[in-house]
Amino acid sequence: MKRPERVAVIGVGVLGASVGWNLCRRGAEVVFVDAGRPGEGVTNWSFSWVNAGNKTVSRSYFDLNVAGMTAHRELAKAIGPDSWWYPSGHLRWADEPTAQARFLKTAELLVDWGYRVEEYTGADVRRRLEPSVTLPGEARVLFYPDEGWVHGRHLVRRLVHEAVASGAELRSGIAVRGIGTGGDGSVRTVALSDGSSLDVDVVVNAAGPSASHIAGLIARHLPMRAEPGVVARIRCTPVPIHRAMHAPHIEMRPDGDTSVVLHSREIDALIDTGEEPGRLARLLRESARHVVPELGDSPIAQARTAHRPIPADGFPSVGPVPSVPGYYEAVTHSGITLGPVIGSLLAAQILTGQRDALLADFHPQRFPP
Repeated sequence: MKRPERVAVIGVGVLGASVGWNLCRRGAEVVFVDAGRPGEGVTNWSFSWVNAGNKTVSRSYFDLNVAGMTAHRELAKAIGPDSWWYPSGHLRWADEPTAQARFLKTAELLVDWGYRVEEYTGADVRRRLEPSVTLPGEARVLFYPDEGWVHGRHLVRRLVHEAVASGAELRSGIAVRGIGTGGDGSVRTVALSDGSSLDVDVVVNAAGPSASHIAGLIARHLPMRAEPGVVARIRCTPVPIHRAMHAPHIEMRPDGDTSVVLHSREIDALIDTGEEPGRLARLLRESARHVVPELGDSPIAQARTAHRPIPADGFPSVGPVPSVPGYYEAVTHSGITLGPVIGSLLAAQILTGQRDALLADFHPQRFPP
């Protein structure tokens, strides 16, 4: 296999930044291209929970996410944890019997698969982990000690900064208008919205919610789910919680030293009703107040509805499309968990032609042309 000389990474969220950083450190010439600013898209509007405990739909997907968790720890050793990596564990509990039975059953499966799960009472949690949380003393609470959360924007900026310092090029605020191919059908050029053109050997489509559009530039159909989610940041000092948690009706985590991130699948279901993000953010804050009363009067700093980049079958699309040599995809939900491991494995595949077994079930050609 001819080693690629120049790679255009389209989309500089956590996946694109991870792929580009890994390519750069292996000696490839990398050009990052993003229509906005690195890390400011869906990466910045994710719950950013690093886990495999919620990924039991298939064993291969679970294993990939476990590898993602390991890759985060390895990346923190390589570049330093700084302000992006928070391996503080994750809490989950429910207030409804059916939901509780479901997550307790999942916990049994996780333990069988070698995943660490600990059970506490609500009283234990308040005494040992989260004194500001309100929950019944007898509640059954699961703690996943190996999970954590990531400040996605900070991680992306760190990876891009290191790659640029090593010779990569960053084109931000510039959209991709076309992908040109040669007589043999292989990738040759990328046309940009500023009128310039890049001569490249490889294109990596890491464009997140816009990935289907980028695929269409090579006449490929990449089917995607439409699953918007609303995320709110509320400002509070000091931050009263210490880790990510799934409480009844609300998910929350710290977001640095001055804010908390809120999300809820129940609130997401209201997006189709036309509710505006500010109203949804207030509903999120109200739900959070029932779990952490200190959050009740905290001002809403930001709220946004983001479109999750989920291929139609729910699984990642990672690897080459043989009909267009030089074109690769890195498109997935749970990009925060999977970014570092997909970045490493896909970079290796681009440079060597060898696909890691962890990616075997997630090749792009499973979607018909």
